[in-house]
Amino acid sequence: MSRTFRSDPELTHRLTRRGMLGVAAGASAAALLGAAASPATAADGTDTASAPAGRGRPVLPSGRLGIQLYSLRDKVSTLGFAPVFAELEKYGYDEVEFAGYTQGSAGPITLAQLKRLARNHGLNPIGSHVGYYSSDPAAYTFAQNLTKVLDDAEALGLKHIGTASGPFRYGSTVDAWKRAAEEFNTYGAAARARGMKFYQHNHSEEFSFATDNPKVRLYDVLLAETDPDLVFLEMDIFWAYSGQFRFSKRPDGTPAPFEPLNYVLRQPHRYPLFHVKDGVSDPANQYGYRMTDVGDGDIDYQRFISAVTRLRGERMAHHWQAEHDNPTESFTFARRSSEHLHSLRERC
Repeated sequence: MSRTFRSDPELTHRLTRRGMLGVAAGASAAALLGAAASPATAADGTDTASAPAGRGRPVLPSGRLGIQLYSLRDKVSTLGFAPVFAELEKYGYDEVEFAGYTQGSAGPITLAQLKRLARNHGLNPIGSHVGYYSSDPAAYTFAQNLTKVLDDAEALGLKHIGTASGPFRYGSTVDAWKRAAEEFNTYGAAARARGMKFYQHNHSEEFSFATDNPKVRLYDVLLAETDPDLVFLEMDIFWAYSGQFRFSKRPDGTPAPFEPLNYVLRQPHRYPLFHVKDGVSDPANQYGYRMTDVGDGDIDYQRFISAVTRLRGERMAHHWQAEHDNPTESFTFARRSSEHLHSLRERC
């Protein structure tokens, strides 16, 4: 039996007011997806006019290349943090984002030791992923132990503290996401009081539609209902394009195109962090892509990063974290991804 869905006037007003509808008229995925840019002759990592003759300045801003340590969890668990940080220093990384503070590390380590170890290798701890909620009241999550989570982040000197959990705690309705958004606002206010930014990292499901109103994209609810001064976003670019592949049509089959980059360009200050993750286009795959090392896939990072960093005042405002969920060889992934991103030059 068919159902009639009514629009949410309050949500529509908020989306219009904040300018974050996220559906770009006439935008095409082909504008950003294509063959990966060819590498330059060297990975210099500078932000000056030191590029070879006839080439533009480096796309990647100086000091802004990080890596999500989840990609290196196998090495951390067997070798410990020190050898991993030493390798990352050799590969030209500037920052690290944590996914837990032990990751099965070989031997115990305190937060003070971890902070010092990172800094000794020229790595700035920039953020960390923590769970959103749990049924266990003792769980290390924002919902259950907010003070402890923020204490630890402060001890590490983090400027960002966030979650890779989707706002699905109460379901997939508009009201469910409004409720989750209010909790995110609470975490954001608590983080700001400590000089940090709370952020949420997306997967592809955030771009799906509300079960009670299939005209509304859930990601738009999150943006509309969270305070832009309290809640920030870490766009996982791979998963955003996977969301584009999966959810460019509503459940009834009507078109609902969107361009991930346009979310960023409309409110760049809400996206201090990015996950730089690559994929080979594969329409037979349920996610639309097969994950690969950065530079081996079809996401045009020369174009994406340039579009963000060329905005007035935005070049140094963002942090770019390389990631691969399951790399074939994690050190090789880290090295090759850094080489590729440092090689990219702006088109003249």
